Amino acid sequence: MAVFVGALLVFLFPLAYSPGPGNMFFAALGARSGVAATLPANAGYHVATLLVTGLVGAGFVAVLDPASTLFFLMKTAGSMYVLWLAWKMAIAGRSNADVQQSGAGFLDGVMLLVLNPKAYVIILLMYSQFAGFQFASTGERIAVISLVFTVNNLLAFLLWTLAGDGLGRMVRSETSARRLNLVFAAMLAGVALWMLFG
Repeated sequence: MAVFVGALLVFLFPLAYSPGPGNMFFAALGARSGVAATLPANAGYHVATLLVTGLVGAGFVAVLDPASTLFFLMKTAGSMYVLWLAWKMAIAGRSNADVQQSGAGFLDGVMLLVLNPKAYVIILLMYSQFAGFQFASTGERIAVISLVFTVNNLLAFLLWTLAGDGLGRMVRSETSARRLNLVFAAMLAGVALWMLFG
């Protein structure tokens, strides 16, 4: 089991800790609203990750063909959703009420995962790349992969959120805060384009 988990973590490390769309999304939210305000979205994303990974492993959720119309529609919907969140951040002020409103909720996190077809591709890769390891049962295999994937992503997102929060705390003035809002809104827009075209 330890060998399997170690191999899976090595496989996931560059995917989870590099500056990808999820990490940039939570870094931007952390800089804007602080770590605490991002926790509901982080929870939503990772509850959805755990459920979707388990359902894919059990065969209840089919992985989409990247050439399919449904894959394209999901990719487009996910990108538009992140663009909308970027717009909310770009127009936000620096008052405490604005900071609270610019956070993302549990359902925002769920939507980010569910509408990201690339997440399904990564999940499929995990199951196919590590099919050779023996487990006592299929259920155990699904549980281990789902938990390792979810917890590893959660740790990566929290690290990026903390980094964003640290950067946000350095900005105190209204003018600087508005500039930072625009920078992170642009980052979120970049995430949306990455989801659409990457």
